[in-house]
Amino acid sequence: MKEKILQTAAEMFLNFGFKSVTMDDIAEKIGISKKTIYTHFSNKTKLVEETTYGMFLCITTGIDAICELDYNPIEELFQIKKFVLENLNDEKSSPQYQLQKYYPRIHTNLQKKQFDVMQGCVSDNLKKGVDGAYFRNDIDIQFITRVYFKGMVGIKDIETFPTEMFSMNYLLQNYLEYHVRGIATEKGIQTLEKIKNQYN
Repeated sequence: MKEKILQTAAEMFLNFGFKSVTMDDIAEKIGISKKTIYTHFSNKTKLVEETTYGMFLCITTGIDAICELDYNPIEELFQIKKFVLENLNDEKSSPQYQLQKYYPRIHTNLQKKQFDVMQGCVSDNLKKGVDGAYFRNDIDIQFITRVYFKGMVGIKDIETFPTEMFSMNYLLQNYLEYHVRGIATEKGIQTLEKIKNQYN
């Protein structure tokens, strides 16, 4: 039952936002009493915390699996983008923004975890790109890893990028192209041109 509650809460939070969804809404959706939810989670904050960390683990496990496949580094980035969008429902409800606004402690802890994971994943991708001559061999991997992370966080700021103007798919697609073009060799640019439309 706990897993069912977490799964339903995750779907509803992604669709409607952390603020909008109540414990009553989740209970009604599952067809249980609110009291049943409280036997597993002492309050909504605890439920939000476990739900977000569960989604984080699901995403990182999926990204790790993609990184183990034999994609070139540019296609790897676009495969990860596709996977993330499929699992986060295109982030229609701006969950990152709502998490930051209404559950700042959870948001801060989650960002630290995201940075730790992304730091390893992105630096490995950059090294693979340099080794395969997709990316220039004079790039500063530690610098670009951090810029990439900050950019990924930044495009989720709905005050700068309102959802009515930019879908998450559009933002990720354009950010990835911006990122790759800044560090790519001629071979990397040609590879980007071949694959980018497949993931649009």
